[in-house]
Amino acid sequence: MARSARKQEILQAALACFTEFGVDATTIEMIRDRSGASIGSLYHHFGNRERIIGALYLEGIGEYAALLETGLLDSLEAEACVKLFVTCYVDWVVVHPDWARFILHNRGRVEAGEMGERLREFNREHGGRIATILRRHREAGAFKAIPGECFVSVVIGPVQDMARNWLAGRSKAPLADYRELLAEIAWDSVRRRTDA
Repeated sequence: MARSARKQEILQAALACFTEFGVDATTIEMIRDRSGASIGSLYHHFGNRERIIGALYLEGIGEYAALLETGLLDSLEAEACVKLFVTCYVDWVVVHPDWARFILHNRGRVEAGEMGERLREFNREHGGRIATILRRHREAGAFKAIPGECFVSVVIGPVQDMARNWLAGRSKAPLADYRELLAEIAWDSVRRRTDA
């Protein structure tokens, strides 16, 4: 079996165990049993349980980032760019609810762990690419004067909170039902109004 396929099997087995038993209660042996991998294979690919947690986290945010960046073409207008943050987020969460739940609950753990620097580096690189794409819209005056470090929080905050509620079973309607509404709210929050 190819190494990348084995790594994916281990990560998906880990996610299944984390979902079923919780991150703290899941042992490396449980992941090994679920994945069918040898203990040597687990340690070869990851080294320990914390690295499995970090790798699963990084892969999940990487998937969302790739989905977002693929859509954020230079040809998109400012409104489409902002709305894409929300629609990509909703789409990814709906397809991967267990992974999304894992990511929402384990950021601090990964940041504080041995893979924290890799996470910070990923965030710097991804953030830089996003800032470059959004810069031309900012310079063209499409957005309100919002500090750069605050911009994404304003855009993604409401959908992230709604996703948390949906993932926890507190929302009665499917998250996808609010996709367009949340995208419109994000755009209304950051766009510079010219009619005032």
